[in-house]
Amino acid sequence: MARRGVPPDAAAAVLDRFTEVGLVNDAAFATAWVDSRHRGKGLAKRALSAELRRRGVDDATVREAVEQVSADDEEAAARALVERKLRTMTNVPPEAKVRRLVAMLGRKGFSHGLALSVVRDCLAPD
Repeated sequence: MARRGVPPDAAAAVLDRFTEVGLVNDAAFATAWVDSRHRGKGLAKRALSAELRRRGVDDATVREAVEQVSADDEEAAARALVERKLRTMTNVPPEAKVRRLVAMLGRKGFSHGLALSVVRDCLAPD
């Protein structure tokens, strides 16, 4: 509102009223954001936390929101990302596949250990 030239006291009054009627709710926003970005983009807890902090959500609310993503959920998301990406990597040497896939998962917020484990599992011969 400040960018639009709304006086600070008027902005505060409007935000207070919005909070009273439930239109401004950081916890609900954070929960919805985590669900959407984890399910849609396959982001891990670390990336989700960073995104919420950049949007001004406090640390306690961020922690509470990302707790809804379990370790199994993260592993499943990483596996799905790797399997989808592997379909486009038919002519890539094995060492490059590992490097690229682990880097991709790192950019999505997954730990190096989980990324390497998932990539190795997905590349292992059946």
